[in-house]
Amino acid sequence: MARHQAWDDVPREELSSTIMRRMVTGERVMTAIVDLKAGALVPAHSHESEQITYVISGCLRFTMGDGSVIDVRSGETLVIPSHEVHSALAIEDTVDMDCFSPIREDWL
Repeated sequence: MARHQAWDDVPREELSSTIMRRMVTGERVMTAIVDLKAGALVPAHSHESEQITYVISGCLRFTMGDGSVIDVRSGETLVIPSHEVHSALAIEDTVDMDCFSPIREDWL
C-alpha cells in the first residue's frame, strides 16, 4: 500500500550536536535527509547497502577507502558502491539526501 507523508512530519533524530537526520523506509529502500553543521564528521565506515547521496545545499567532502577525496556540492550526487569504505566532512552547513538499498538495518 502506498504511504504519503511530508518531510516536515518525519521526526528528527539528533545523532550528535552537529548531525541530525530524518528517515523514511520501505521494504527494500531507505531515504534520509541529513542536516550537518560545518565541521561535522561522519567517521570512516562501510555497509552492505549501495548509497546515493544528493547534496541539497552546502558541501560534503568524502574520503574514500582508496584515499581519493571527492567534494560533493549543492545539486550534485555521489554513488557509493556496496562495502566501499568512506567518510564525510561537512565543509559548510549542509543538507543532503541519502538513499540506501537494501535498507540500513543498523539505522532502525
